[in-house]
Amino acid sequence: MIRYGLSCDNGHVFEGWFSSGEDFDRQQAMALVTCPTCGSPHVVKQLMAPSVSTARRREERSQSGRREAVAQLRETVAKIRANSEDVGDRFPEEARKIHYGEAEQRGLIGRATLDEARELLEEGVEVTPLPILPEDVN
Repeated sequence: MIRYGLSCDNGHVFEGWFSSGEDFDRQQAMALVTCPTCGSPHVVKQLMAPSVSTARRREERSQSGRREAVAQLRETVAKIRANSEDVGDRFPEEARKIHYGEAEQRGLIGRATLDEARELLEEGVEVTPLPILPEDVN
């Protein structure tokens, strides 16, 4: 698809999307391209700078997207920590107590080995690991 900046003979400026340059020319010749404001069929293309995606620009967008994702993760983890009780290495034991109704329902965070986490999941205890953020390793 090609996006063209267009204007009519009454000075209204708008955009149009076409499958190709030839498609625009064909539609214009048939008076199918009209101004959405006044309906004038006298429409011309405006001078537009091409939108070129360079490797540098793609990398900048990628880095920006990663920064946004890490910021969102950081915010989510902070909320979880603020609303949960940190039980440390007792996490598997406390999670089981809650699951089986032996302790009050509450949010928990703590540590569990991979085997302990698997066992909890097999028992139907819902557990989710928190992501390790850059500041956690530095």
